[in-house]
Formats: sequence, structure tokens, C-alpha cells
Amino acid sequence: MAQVPKATGSLASKLVNSLKSKEFRDYLMSTHFWGPVANWGIPLAALADIKKDPKIISGKMTFALTLYSAIFMRFAWKVQPRNLLLFACHITNFTAQNVQGARFVNYHYLSKQEKA
Repeated sequence: MAQVPKATGSLASKLVNSLKSKEFRDYLMSTHFWGPVANWGIPLAALADIKKDPKIISGKMTFALTLYSAIFMRFAWKVQPRNLLLFACHITNFTAQNVQGARFVNYHYLSKQEKA
């Protein structure tokens, strides 16, 4: 039977100790954690809408959400300490909104030219 190298056991114990630390508990009780967690609803909704009919996409709202995510991506990167959870949320939303925007443009402007 193969033995687990000591470094792995040490790494696992460091991870467990880190998760038990007061700093981690404080992080879990902060807006630095819960703000991004609550914010994940926006990109998850956009990702769920990707399979829906493009005629329901609002171009104005898609544009607004794209700008919103671009601004808050920068904020999440510049704030100290960096909020990588918020950054990941907004880069996901930015990407999903750009996909929705492309679907909107294709449906309302490009596909109608092909039909005509």
C-alpha cells in the first residue's frame, strides 16, 4: 500500500488549522464575504437565461449590467485587501452579459437582415 507523503499530511493539517482560525471565522462574518455571495444571483440568472429565447433579452438592461460588472471588477481588484470572490462574481457576470448582448444583437439586427 502506498504511503501518503508527509508534505501532503502537513498541507492538509495547515488547511484545517487555517479554516479553524479566528481570521477565517471573521472573514465568514464580514461583508467582504457575504456581499459577493449575495451578488452571485445576478451572474447565475444570466447564465440560466442563455438557453432561453433571445427575444426576451433587454438590450438596455444587458448593457447596464455589463457596465456595472466592469466597474465593480475594477473596484474588487483595487480595494484592499483584494476581494477575489467579488472579482470572480463580476467577471462571470461580465462574460455572461456579453454573451447575452451578442445574442440580442444577433436576434434583433443580424438575423432580420438575413431573412429580408
